[in-house]
Amino acid sequence: MIALVVSMATLFAWALVAGRLARWSVTAPVAMTAAGVLLTVGPHPLVYVRLTTADAELAVEIILAVLLFTDATAVPEGVVRGHRRLLARLLLVALPLTIATGVLLGGLLFPSSRWWLAALFATVTVAVDLAPAAELIRDSRLPSWLRGVLTVETGLNDGILAPVFLVCLAGAEAYGDVPQPSGDPLGDALDAVLWAVVAGALVGKPGGLLLRRTWQAGWTRPAAVRLGIVALPLAAYGLGILLEGSGFIAAFVAGLCFAPDARALPPSTLRLVDDVGTLLSLALWFVFGELVTQAFTGDFDVRVIAYAALSLTAVRVLPVLLALTGSGLHRADRLLLAWLGPRGMATIVYGLLAFNGLAPVDPHAADLVGQVMTMTVLMSLVLHGLTYGPLAARYEGTRSRAPADPPGGAA
Repeated sequence: MIALVVSMATLFAWALVAGRLARWSVTAPVAMTAAGVLLTVGPHPLVYVRLTTADAELAVEIILAVLLFTDATAVPEGVVRGHRRLLARLLLVALPLTIATGVLLGGLLFPSSRWWLAALFATVTVAVDLAPAAELIRDSRLPSWLRGVLTVETGLNDGILAPVFLVCLAGAEAYGDVPQPSGDPLGDALDAVLWAVVAGALVGKPGGLLLRRTWQAGWTRPAAVRLGIVALPLAAYGLGILLEGSGFIAAFVAGLCFAPDARALPPSTLRLVDDVGTLLSLALWFVFGELVTQAFTGDFDVRVIAYAALSLTAVRVLPVLLALTGSGLHRADRLLLAWLGPRGMATIVYGLLAFNGLAPVDPHAADLVGQVMTMTVLMSLVLHGLTYGPLAARYEGTRSRAPADPPGGAA
């Protein structure tokens, strides 16, 4: 309980001076992470959070479910329609190339590890989250179309990665140091994905249809609609678990199915679920601060630093630049899209789930995944959080003499 009090007190203190702290790129995730580090360091920390219990894993999955639902519903329809070819390059070409590059990097840096573990490293660390550089999305120095494309990419990228992560985790668990019972873990993982899709569709589409029609008929009120929307990701998560599927994938599918009907509702009705997701994620950023202190105690593998640095740079930049070749985009646009691959909440959640899943079967692999996740997000907070301001200024100067919109070939 002390962790709850301290983390919420930290969030409140940040809220009082958020405007001033923004001058130094101290966003809410940075503030919560710093507080988590300061309050959990040392042999007798003020706060201690147990992350390896079943209750902790359940809490992490529910947080991910709400965030994935929010990401799916927040995708602007106009941006998807207007820039579908550019988004296809980023999500259908660059993302698979990024995963493949991450797997190759993991195999080269950790040659004694199995390829399933290298694949798990990649899926945990390539999920893009703009939280470390959130102010960039509100920065008017970037054109609105580019900010919209970044929003859509980050919103869909986590959900697309979710089933890949689930399969890679099943493979890593099945071939860990401790022999596993006979069965088909990969087949079970694929079944879990399929049942999750069924659960998400059963909740998202009827839920959206009913909320839209009752709103248009005048049968309900804005406050009730807001609560109804919050109920959808939780219902999808629960139904996904009951069907022996993945709860967080079910929530993402529910968000995709709900999104078309959500556009017929007042924009304010989506704010509550967005605020709930933000609050839950900020609490997890505080927990991440403890992960930072744990990562540097005990046996730390220095190769993790190289993996994290390359994951944030070459593993992201090269595939995106390759995918955007021939797109017609200005060089400054291509470079900005390639650089802006911050890692945040999705990486933390996937890393925690992988750590808890691997700990019973391969403790060494679990520690490696935890270190890779922690170092990647920590370095992203510094690299992307501190560079977005100068980056936006340089971009504005470079593009001041070029068209503000992408050419038709990139739309």
